[in-house]
Amino acid sequence: MNRVLKQGFSIDYTYNINFTEHLFTKENTLLLDFLEAHKNSFFQQKILFVVDDGVWRSDPSLADRIKTYFSDVKFLHVVAEPLILKGGESCKNDPEALSAIIDAIDRFGVDRHSYLIGIGGGAILDLVGYAAAISHRGVRHIRIPTTVLAQNDSGVGVKNSVNYKGKKNFLGTFTPPMAVFNDYHFLQSLDRRSWLSGISEAIKVALIKDITFYDWIDEQADKLSNPAEPAMKELIFRCADLHLEHIRNGDPFELGSSRPLDFGHWSAHKLEQMTDFALLHGEAVAIGIALDVVYSYLIGNISKEEANRIVDLIHRLGLPIFHELLATEQGKENLRKGLNEFQEHLGGRLTIVLLEKVGKGKDYHQIDFDIVLKAIDYLAVFQTDNNLIHED
Repeated sequence: MNRVLKQGFSIDYTYNINFTEHLFTKENTLLLDFLEAHKNSFFQQKILFVVDDGVWRSDPSLADRIKTYFSDVKFLHVVAEPLILKGGESCKNDPEALSAIIDAIDRFGVDRHSYLIGIGGGAILDLVGYAAAISHRGVRHIRIPTTVLAQNDSGVGVKNSVNYKGKKNFLGTFTPPMAVFNDYHFLQSLDRRSWLSGISEAIKVALIKDITFYDWIDEQADKLSNPAEPAMKELIFRCADLHLEHIRNGDPFELGSSRPLDFGHWSAHKLEQMTDFALLHGEAVAIGIALDVVYSYLIGNISKEEANRIVDLIHRLGLPIFHELLATEQGKENLRKGLNEFQEHLGGRLTIVLLEKVGKGKDYHQIDFDIVLKAIDYLAVFQTDNNLIHED
């Protein structure tokens, strides 16, 4: 006799993205208020900080500010000096970096009711979130993103990961943070490349979801490249909101094969690997967006003028639209392999988001690589011309 026990349940999860400045000052109680609201009356909770070494070097007073911020708090215990790890994509390629966090969680007794707080760019936050998710089957984690890209995209979502066997994000979890605190003050220490590279994710989400936002980015391009201008705060807020809207109303744990927020990413992931991560993620995404925009033009979905305007916007923002490796036969073959790896990572059938029109994405399940090669040639011409995408 066959018997079945049917099981089903749902989980309601809420977390806030907080936008602030000078988080670790006594006057700013935002983080402490959050922690107090989630305190446990029966025992003292622990906190372990993991900090991107780039942030640590550029902000010498951070250690003292953190120590002073928690000095009078009785319901929490900061268990050790912050664990400082090398930031950037290299930390996701380094098994020792992951082991260092897990060892610290073990050594200092950071339990499921305690907190692992990551401060840094998207790569460190990915790593910290992954370590938190697999330790004790889930230590609470909080994200404090310090780059434009992390504040408007990677740091506000539900994904955590490390790279494995040369494949980006091969190991990972869908584990939302307890909260995210976007402190604009951290952005002031960014170099120009890091500042600009985060804009690519805003262009991406605007092109597939919000033409009004895309027009705004185009109008604000000159201001966005200037750290003294407030335009970046608005860009980060609107971009984060669009990413969160997709998570709320889309497929937050990516059970299907469609990932609209990965517009421009299939080639970007491979380009990062091809350049040994010399390209920043946002720079690789900028090239990936340009490639998919031109592809969308070549298959007749958008006009030549629309394609020109988008690629020109990327270029005006100081972001790359081409890389010399794409001009080599080996580079083109590696890019072809990247398409297969992207399908493998997604699972199921190949799904690539292209532009149905400016402001709206559309899933495609087949990519003509000959057209990809034509798109590469077009971008090479644009790079040389700095003015025009030529037709045949």
